[in-house]
Amino acid sequence: MANDGLSIGGGLMQALKTRMYYQQSRQKVLAENVANADSPGFRPTDLKPPSVDPNRAGVHISLTRPGHMQLDTANGGFDGTGAPRFETTPDGNAVNLEDEMMKVAQNQSDYQLAASLYSKGLGLMKIAIGKGR
Repeated sequence: MANDGLSIGGGLMQALKTRMYYQQSRQKVLAENVANADSPGFRPTDLKPPSVDPNRAGVHISLTRPGHMQLDTANGGFDGTGAPRFETTPDGNAVNLEDEMMKVAQNQSDYQLAASLYSKGLGLMKIAIGKGR
């Protein structure tokens, strides 16, 4: 049974590492969008977040009470397509600096959260094996 706990902890840690790599890559893409805000014809890009297969990760949604909501769609009810772009300059540039800077701030916050969770997870593993406090 102890092996199950390690695989769950390892799976969580791997998911957090994947998330941090995604946030780093996305930060680079968003920075390129901002840097090209004045480039004629430039269209901003973004990265899709990594998908997590709940069945592979050993996570299952269970209804323990009749009032609980069910997850009916694969994307959890969120629309990942984003809002349509309404602003395009006469030279064809479609970068909206306000939108990009909001994405940068959110991305930074998401990275800090994942890094903090990763650090706390490492600390808990150290405590579990007797190397911490």
